[in-house]
Amino acid sequence: MPQVGTRTRWLSDDGADLAAVWATTQDAARGGPLDDAVERAFPGSRVEVAVADGVFRLQLHQPGLLRPLEAAELSDGTLRYLLLCASLLPAVPPPLLVVNEPESSLHESLLEPLGALLAAAAAQTQVVVVTHSALLRRALAEADGAIVELESEGFGTRVRDQLPLERPSWHWPSR
Repeated sequence: MPQVGTRTRWLSDDGADLAAVWATTQDAARGGPLDDAVERAFPGSRVEVAVADGVFRLQLHQPGLLRPLEAAELSDGTLRYLLLCASLLPAVPPPLLVVNEPESSLHESLLEPLGALLAAAAAQTQVVVVTHSALLRRALAEADGAIVELESEGFGTRVRDQLPLERPSWHWPSR
């Protein structure tokens, strides 16, 4: 939804301030990575924050369309990708980002751009990604991400291919 324009550093839980976060990132001269992420996912497209009467509106310009699409007109997957862009590449990155199953609701053609997006975020801050997607895991590996695979053998979860002496030591705290 269009909102009264305010600048904000991080995306809210409901994503309602997407246009504000995007505008803040652009104003902080950090919009290049956002533009790159959109171009990788949607070649020839660009995102613009239109401002009229103090109200911010996020718009996606796509080749071949006569007018930009408003956020409310975007598919769930496209909107989710743009929300991931804003949360992973804000003007001021937080010290840690934990992303749980970012591939949800995304078309599989967006998984490679998502891997590059996550790698770009990891260049600015620490990023932990939890995924069940082999395609995303492969994209992250191609972007030089450290991959830790977990497996369950019926008696608990362990790190795949980890030898017993490679495990961190665990000490029960004293009372």
